Amino acid sequence: MTVSGSPGEVARDIVDANRYMVLATADHVGTPWSSPVYFAHRGYREFFWVSSPQATHSRNIAVRPQVGIVVFDSSVAIGTGQGVYMSAVATAVEAADAEEALAVFSRRSVTHGGRVWTAEDIQDARGVSGIALYRAVADEHSMLAKDGQPDHRVPVQLTD
Repeated sequence: MTVSGSPGEVARDIVDANRYMVLATADHVGTPWSSPVYFAHRGYREFFWVSSPQATHSRNIAVRPQVGIVVFDSSVAIGTGQGVYMSAVATAVEAADAEEALAVFSRRSVTHGGRVWTAEDIQDARGVSGIALYRAVADEHSMLAKDGQPDHRVPVQLTD
């Protein structure tokens, strides 16, 4: 993973090198909940994952779609960690959009030793499989500034 370079290069390397993101949600009264989820992305702006619609984070998204996302490497030495922080809006992917989204998710899944995901995996003949495909669209990205100030985030551009 790149530890130097432009902030955009570093942020892209962090997203590409890590398999899990922390998804922060809140319920209808604002009670927070965070969950690590395996993810795939398209263009560093759209993030996809599969989950049970009954999971706490999925139920939270159904009533409050605004989420926070962090992608980071937890294996680095203390004081050297870097992460990409995002605010986003999340929703379950509609059936009409599932094919393309599943292709994005499956490509990354296969790269990491997983499998190809199909519409049947997220929807059986009755329309319920117990698993749904979710999508979050990030509206901003930031990283911690390397200026010695605690939790000083600066905007970063991941796309051209």
